[in-house]
Amino acid sequence: MSSKSRVFDSSQKNVVSRKLTVLLCIGCFCAGMLFTSRMWEEPEEKGMFRRATMEDGRQNLIKEGCDQTKDVKKEPKSVFGEASKTNHAIQNLDNTISNLEMELAAARAMQESIMDGSPVSNTGSTGKRKYLMVVGINTAFSSRKRRDSVRATWMPQGEKRKKLEEEKGIIMRFVIGHSATAGGILDKAIEAEDQKHGDFLRLEHVEGYLELSAKTKIYFATAVALWDAEFYVKVDDDVHVNIATLGTTLIRHRSKPRVYIGCMKSGPVLAQKGVRYHEPEHWKFGDGGNKYFRHATGQLYAISKDLATYISINQHVLHKYANEDVSLGSWFIGLDVEHIDDRRLCCGTPPGTESWLTLQLSVLRKKVTNVPWLLTVIIPADCEWKAQAGNVCVASFDWTCSGICRSVERMGEVHKRCGEGESTLWSAAF
Repeated sequence: MSSKSRVFDSSQKNVVSRKLTVLLCIGCFCAGMLFTSRMWEEPEEKGMFRRATMEDGRQNLIKEGCDQTKDVKKEPKSVFGEASKTNHAIQNLDNTISNLEMELAAARAMQESIMDGSPVSNTGSTGKRKYLMVVGINTAFSSRKRRDSVRATWMPQGEKRKKLEEEKGIIMRFVIGHSATAGGILDKAIEAEDQKHGDFLRLEHVEGYLELSAKTKIYFATAVALWDAEFYVKVDDDVHVNIATLGTTLIRHRSKPRVYIGCMKSGPVLAQKGVRYHEPEHWKFGDGGNKYFRHATGQLYAISKDLATYISINQHVLHKYANEDVSLGSWFIGLDVEHIDDRRLCCGTPPGTESWLTLQLSVLRKKVTNVPWLLTVIIPADCEWKAQAGNVCVASFDWTCSGICRSVERMGEVHKRCGEGESTLWSAAF
């Protein structure tokens, strides 16, 4: 009995252990299924979240791109406005810098003139006062009689000249350099003449007909250093000038910063050697038969202060052509300069009986067949009838002579018939 009971107990234990094993396996399986389903669901939720985030990002980018497109459509006007303001500011800055450079150059030139012993004191000016114009009368060592004819007619002398400077703001000087032999007889003659009249502006320049372009540069640079004027004028000593009419003509252009005033012309470029006004650098102006660019005739022209200062600053790099009026015109070609063509600065002069006969004889002797030239000799010129009509000319000369023909003898006659009258000068308001 005891052995049977033992067998029953052991079989019962095996059955129990089998049941427990089965239950344990089922429990483990369920637990595994539960754990596995959780692991699968977690990544899926994260992936969905990431996809949702990326989709939101794309929508935001698209939205921002659309907004930027709308902004770009709205921006051009504001961008152009800002660009315009910037450009205007840059222009103002450029003008300020240009003015400062001009003032600096003028101050340096003044200092150099004082250190070199230039005749600043002889001008009666310290350079601080503002003047209307400086009139430089181009002359030569051999032109003493021409200077005297100018002094006797349209250029005030002595106290009247000082009064003209003080009351009207007009400076007038004969402009001349030095001879090739420093301190020679020619220089001493000019010094003696200057002591008598006190109406010279001496330049650091060696005189010579082929050096007129260089003389013109030095004149403007010296004048702008000595006198602070609105305009600077160059005129030849065989030209008649009405000073009051010149002043009233110039003040019409006061508001313009850069003006170049004269009788504008465009003559032929002469390539042939040996002829008057031959241009050695004719090839620069194109093929044969070409003409020069527009420029003021050399008998008389005026420029504003900005241009005179520009010449002073850049005088060492400005190119010189054979003819000084061409050189001056070339210096302004690339600049924003207003060219004023005023034909009252180049009126013809009335020939008297004696001069008419003399010119007629010269025509016959030389067998000149140039009809326009002959007509200018025979037909009375316009400065006289314009003066009678109240439209006085600024300057008068003869084109055939590039000045008044036989100016020493005829300057008084031209002044009498074409002059504005002394009272006009003193009553003029500039």
